[in-house]
Amino acid sequence: MQQPLDCLNNLTQDDWLISYNSHQFNQIAQELYLKLTHLSACGTPPKIIIAEREPVQFLASFIAACAANCPVFLCNPDWGTQEWQQVFDLVQPDIILGKLPHSPTLPLPHSPLPTPHSPLIMIPTGGSSGQIKFAIHTWETLIASVQGFTQYFQLKQVNSFCILPLYHVSGLMQFMRSFTTAGKLVIQPFKAVESGQTLNIKQPDFFISLVPTQLQRLLQNPELTEWLSQFNTVFLGGAPAWNEVLEKARFHRIRLALTYGMTETASQIATLKPDDFLSGKISSGQILPHAKVIIRNQQGEILKSNQIGNINIHAQSLALGYYPITRENQDIFQVDDLGFLDDQGHLNIVGRNSDKIITGGENIYPAEIESAIQATQMVADICVIGIPDKHWGQVLTAIYIPKESDTSALKIQTLLKDKLSKFKIPKYWIPQQNLPRNSQGKINRQQLQQIATEFLENPIT
Repeated sequence: MQQPLDCLNNLTQDDWLISYNSHQFNQIAQELYLKLTHLSACGTPPKIIIAEREPVQFLASFIAACAANCPVFLCNPDWGTQEWQQVFDLVQPDIILGKLPHSPTLPLPHSPLPTPHSPLIMIPTGGSSGQIKFAIHTWETLIASVQGFTQYFQLKQVNSFCILPLYHVSGLMQFMRSFTTAGKLVIQPFKAVESGQTLNIKQPDFFISLVPTQLQRLLQNPELTEWLSQFNTVFLGGAPAWNEVLEKARFHRIRLALTYGMTETASQIATLKPDDFLSGKISSGQILPHAKVIIRNQQGEILKSNQIGNINIHAQSLALGYYPITRENQDIFQVDDLGFLDDQGHLNIVGRNSDKIITGGENIYPAEIESAIQATQMVADICVIGIPDKHWGQVLTAIYIPKESDTSALKIQTLLKDKLSKFKIPKYWIPQQNLPRNSQGKINRQQLQQIATEFLENPIT
């Protein structure tokens, strides 16, 4: 397996990092690597926080830290004071690379981490709930994910067009695929793409990854829709996509690949191939070669095809735990999601176990209701939650962005009567101008509960 420095030395092309200076990347990485190895020679490798805003600085720092066997924490420079304080208390860093907008209180001196055989790579997760955790990865777990990807798509080189944050697993793994296979990499902010700055590249040679809200926005622009349709593959993940957007993408022959994965699995472990999507299939696709999925019931028994249960993942790309604690059983990871494997071995996601709403003794999964509401084409965005209720246990509450200002909840409810059972139609409807989603399109349910509680205590009359 190639190590970080081997990959760096293999990048002989001067233009592998498109629209940035590839030579500068190599120079920064080599210089920082020498500094860090010198520091490590004097004792334990320093714990490093990377909060660089500039992509070349961020990625070069990441490679240098990995090559020098330093524990590295990838961070979002836009975290607020409270979040940074949380990170500082948890991490107790020795070195901070990047300028922080806030200055947290530095913790007291700490005991160093034991030096592992491979550099520990800490990737943030859980930020949308306000509690930041770091999934512990290694160079090996990330490489296992890359190898599963290249094997699945039968590729030697991967060219990526990255518009997702590099500190997030979705952006980082696009870099890892290109960097370790000597492919090309484009890094561009989504806002630049949305405004039409798309760069002159051969899209059929590139993969691009989007979250559903980004896809929805690009599809509103005919020129960008045409641009997107030229890509080899357009990965879609991070949050569930609604049918209307998928149908529009299929109509425009966009080669979508619906994916399933998370920070803890070093991105996708299941992917629907574009040809399957274009032929009408909607699932998370087949399991990638480096992973295995088993569906179990609550008693732990293995379920057969088409039976819904808890998703258990075995993968070489699994995180070792959440910093600073490693998991005892690192061979398997039971996630919060419910799903089933169909007769073709495709993974189908039903919803999150923790999002399950129990009303009047009935189990309801918001994803089904949200999909039905999206299908009315009367909302721009929707999230269904359960609000505590003395009589029913929980009552269904829809928080939505109406497409038109005069869209009434009654109109939507009328359209749902033929589509859903009566108990699945939300009782409360709360219109909003926007919903609290993070950059990956994931909804902040804690914030939604707050919005709903305030609204129901002070309803608009």
